[in-house]
Amino acid sequence: MKIGYNGSVVEAGDAKVSVYDHGFLYGIGLFETFRTYGGAPYLLERHLQRLAEGCRQLGIRWFADPAAIRRHLAELMSAHDLSEAYVRLTVSAGDEGLGLPAGDYIRPLQLLMVKPLPAPSAGLYREGRELSLLGTRRNSPEGGVRLKSLHFMNNVIAKRELLQSGAPAGAEGLMLTGEGWLAEGIVSNLFFAAGGVVKTPAVKETGILPGITRRRVLELAEAEGFPVEEGLYRWDELLAADEIWVTNSVQELVPVTKLADRSGMAGRSGNDTDMGAAKSAVVVGAGTIGPMCAKLLEQYRFDTDTDTGAGKARHD
Repeated sequence: MKIGYNGSVVEAGDAKVSVYDHGFLYGIGLFETFRTYGGAPYLLERHLQRLAEGCRQLGIRWFADPAAIRRHLAELMSAHDLSEAYVRLTVSAGDEGLGLPAGDYIRPLQLLMVKPLPAPSAGLYREGRELSLLGTRRNSPEGGVRLKSLHFMNNVIAKRELLQSGAPAGAEGLMLTGEGWLAEGIVSNLFFAAGGVVKTPAVKETGILPGITRRRVLELAEAEGFPVEEGLYRWDELLAADEIWVTNSVQELVPVTKLADRSGMAGRSGNDTDMGAAKSAVVVGAGTIGPMCAKLLEQYRFDTDTDTGAGKARHD
């Protein structure tokens, strides 16, 4: 298995990370996850811009070089004989010894990893998936806006709750804020449509990740003439929605066709009578992808497939 290590392609076993790296000691580091279309990374500049801004806030002296990243990724994909890839780019703070730093991190570590794109389950983009409400609350970001940081414990705890809750395979978990507002999925941003308006939780007010795909979907919705709203919403509003979908850079837009409240169900016995409430999932709309989600998914994929779409989006 080969990985990208500070700009070179090496065997994974030869890539060394110091025990004094502050990514390991204190979670000081960031990452981006994205995918390729036709072998090229989609919306790369936007991912690198978010990554570079996060590094600036953390005092990590790392600067994005899109051309170098493209060359490095092409070399790594070739080493794995991949024509398309799931990609993770990580920047860790680097070795600064024990104790908090007195200044900037001047020796960051850059890692690039690839794997084959996961094949979606049959019918996923028509039949959708369940979205399960979890008891785990979305933690507040450490700064003004959430960074995609190596400190991923909140998401891991939520994932463990989802797995223990009795949710069906392929379900996504939904977290609320500490105040009870809709926040985001474990690995996704949330959208829903009500009364012809596309709605999504507001970034700063809820502390969610400002997703790259989230932003692109908002742009596509506005281009289609759909009214768009970012705000604070409750679970009851989601239950009354006409359509729901979740987004991330690898899976694009995935329709949600069932909602279930599984908060507090983790660890319960399958014979517990309380499990009945969680198993009675609410069907969203007609139980298949809705027209607004379908149109936006179509436009998103058109955007990735055309020179005027993907090319423009990659270089804006």
